[in-house]
This record gives sequence, structure tokens and C-alpha cells, in this order.
Amino acid sequence: MVNILYGALQQDGSVSPTTSDMVAFPDPNLPMSSGNPQVYSQGDIAWQLTSTFLVWLMIPGLGLFYAGLTRRKNAMHLLFMSLIGIAVVSLEWVCMGYSLTFGNSHGGYIGDLQSFGGFKDILDQDQSNLPMLVHAWYQGTFACITIVIALGALAERGRLLPSMLFILCWTIIVYNPIAHWTWNSDGWMAVLGSLDFAGGSPVHINAGVAALAISLFVGKRRGYGTNQIAFRPHSPVLVFLGTVFLWIGWFGFNGGSAFGANLRAAQACIVTNTAASMGGLTWVLLDYRLERKISVVGFCSGAISGLVCITPASGYVGTPASFLFGFIGALASNFGTKLKDLVRIDDALDIFSAHAVAGICGNILTAIFAQSSVASFDGSDPIDGGWLDGHFVQLGYQLADTVTVIAYSFVMTYILLFLINLIPGCQFRADDDDEIMGMDLAELGEPESDLYDVLTADVPALLQGEHSIQNFGVHSNPTTEKVNNDSQSGGHEVKHEVGNEQA
Repeated sequence: MVNILYGALQQDGSVSPTTSDMVAFPDPNLPMSSGNPQVYSQGDIAWQLTSTFLVWLMIPGLGLFYAGLTRRKNAMHLLFMSLIGIAVVSLEWVCMGYSLTFGNSHGGYIGDLQSFGGFKDILDQDQSNLPMLVHAWYQGTFACITIVIALGALAERGRLLPSMLFILCWTIIVYNPIAHWTWNSDGWMAVLGSLDFAGGSPVHINAGVAALAISLFVGKRRGYGTNQIAFRPHSPVLVFLGTVFLWIGWFGFNGGSAFGANLRAAQACIVTNTAASMGGLTWVLLDYRLERKISVVGFCSGAISGLVCITPASGYVGTPASFLFGFIGALASNFGTKLKDLVRIDDALDIFSAHAVAGICGNILTAIFAQSSVASFDGSDPIDGGWLDGHFVQLGYQLADTVTVIAYSFVMTYILLFLINLIPGCQFRADDDDEIMGMDLAELGEPESDLYDVLTADVPALLQGEHSIQNFGVHSNPTTEKVNNDSQSGGHEVKHEVGNEQA
């Protein structure tokens, strides 16, 4: 068992209580321990713990963002799903996930189970400047947020129970290996020379592609391609608040990936904020050219795209480059929202465009703008850099990384969905009645809205079996909804009054 003392390590091995350092004396008999004393800065530890809390707060922030984009009858379902993701992945990460990701590598593909069963002997393992326990929990928040990003693809028609099993299996089979390839020093992408500072591939491209597979598997929402789905986000306020949580949390996401309170962390925070600002303004201008309105939701979407794009490069690029990352990330993501219409896939929250498309752009731009001088801001060994440093082969490394993650994530996600869906009671798609009622009432019995909103949705009539009522839930777009059900209920049309409020 490790022995912890606080103070300055002396040449004779004693500790003088004169500084704010922490000195760890690991058990030399354990297989992953050198037995040598390890000196850690409490300032670095404090920054890393703060970054961990910031990334954790991003996850309910993402739930707020998703909830605001949907119809009100499904908002609470998405909010709750963010906490379910935290709970399931936290247990997986403590039991085996961290060991599979950062344990001794097997062929550069996956780690071992050296720390299986609750961070076993983790304090006795050597780490350069942080206790492994601090590093382990920080990385755990990345695992949590990745699957929550992808689960947004179940919006308005996905069931919670099979999703919980999917969260566990997907984290083990998809996230852990990809994170191992990228961030374990013996992972094959790391050995190849791919650069990913804070999660362009393991988090954003991985989650965005998984969301595409989920959208394809569960199918289109009722009324896809009609005015029934052409609703406005029910709460731009929730979208705004979610963006605030995400933007603030991203300083821990990118800045914390420097693993210390140093200049590289500061630089990562600066380029993060710059790219987000540029992305938000770019999206606003793109929308304004069409609508002649300044959209809050548009600004928030652009800011998220800019944040995603800068993520893999945040510890490698200078401040001027971050303007371009924000601009290209928002531009590509904005036009990427049209891809779902071309391929006829109902990606309800545009997760693929916001995360996968922007993440791909970030990976490629990293190959161009990465600089060895920036990467050494923390005192680490120089890297070869990207095109600005004359290292042109870096683009090939980034493309190999990107293509592999896209293929692996999509195929494995779809296979998992198919297999879990075969289990009795684990069908992902909600039935028509539940979708009409809304997932809040159907699965939680706890609507986000008040009693008046529930009563005006004619839910009691639906529960009595009046399936001809084609209301599509609390607060839909027009005051009077005229739904053409030619393909669903014999060609008759139904009008349903839902009050004067909009979605």
C-alpha cells in the first residue's frame, strides 16, 4: 500500500514539511510499481480535480442542450439519460474501464485488467506528474460524456432500459479500445504518431458516428418528412444554459488535458475560447443570410462546433490558428446538417454534423497547424509537429486515425444495437402510442411541463385507446395541427387543437 507524505523530498529519502508537494512511496512489490518515491505538485492536483469537476458538469449541460432542442414532451427523458450515462459508465470505469484503456497494452489494441475491481492498487502505479487516482477519475469523465453525446440520437423515440445495457456494452467494446489506441502510450495510434490532445477521435468522432448508427438503426420519428417534425426547439433558454455549462466545462476538457497547472493548459484554454467565439459568430452569420434573424440556437450550435473542432489541436496550436478552427468547424458543421436529408437518416439533434464532421475537420487541421513549440509549453519533449513545422506526413497519420475510428465505431455500434435489440424486452424503438404520448410520460411518468400542458395534450384520450388522435405532443409548431396520415391510418386527416404555445 502506498505511503503518502506532504513536504519536500530530501536526498536521504526523508520528507521535510516545508513545501506544498506531495510525496508518494509506492509498494515496490507490486508489478506496476518501480518502488521509487514520486513527487507531485499539489497545484497540479488541484487543477486536475477542478478540471474533472468541470468536465462532469458538461454532461448535465449536454442534457439541457438536448432537452431544449426537442419537443417538451421528451425533454425530461433526455435530461435523465445524461445522469444515467454518468451512473453506468462511472461504475464500468472504476471496475474495468480505466484498466482496459490505460493498462498494459496487448498489441496496441486494448489494456489488461491489472486494476480490475475498483481501481485496485492504482495508487502504487507510477505516473509522471499526477497520482494515478487523479488521472483515472479525470479520464473517467471523458468516458461518461462520450456515450451521452451519442445517446442523443435516441431523442423522441428511444427506450431507456435497453439504452442502459447499451451504455455498458458500448463503453467496454467501443470507447475503451479507441481511447486506448489514442491515449495509452503503447496504443497503436499513439505509436504511429497521431496527435489528439483532448478527444477529437475517442470522444467526438466516435460519438458522432455512433449517433449516426443509432439513428439509422432505430429509424425515423413518426411524421418524418412532414410538418409534424418541422418544430422549433421548445426551449432556447435550455439550449442557452446547456451551452454555458458546456463552454465553461470545455476549459477543463481541453485545459485539463495538459495534466498540470502550466502554460500549455493556459494556451489550451485560450484557443478553446477563441474557437468557440469564432464558431458561434460564423453560424449566426450563415443563418442570418437566409433568415435575416440572429438566432440564439444558431449561435450555440456554432459555438459547440468550434469547441469540437479545436479539441484535438488545443494543446498543439497557436492562438491565430484557433480562429480558423472555429470558422471551419462551424462552416462544415452548418452545411453538414444537410447530409442527413441526402441520406434520409433522422439524426434528430444533428449530432453527426456537430461532433463527427467538426471533429474530422479538427483532426485534419491539427496535421497542418500543430507546432512543436506550443506542445512544449509544459516542458515536455518536442514533437515533430505538422505542416507548419515541415512535417507533412502528419496528415497521413491523422487520416489513418480518423478513418479507422469512423469504421470501427459505426460497425461495432450497429452490431451492438442489433444484438441487444434481439433480447426480449430490450427493443430500442418505442411503440407508436408511447411516441405520440412523449417519452417523459411513457417511460418516466414525470413530465417536464406542468399539469396544464399534460392535459392539453389529450393524453387521457390516448391512454383510453383512441389511437385516431394524432396529436404529436405538448407544444407543437402550429396552433392547429393538420396531420396527413395517408400512410398510417387509412388516408383521413385529423385536426388537433393544442393551445397557443409553441414547441
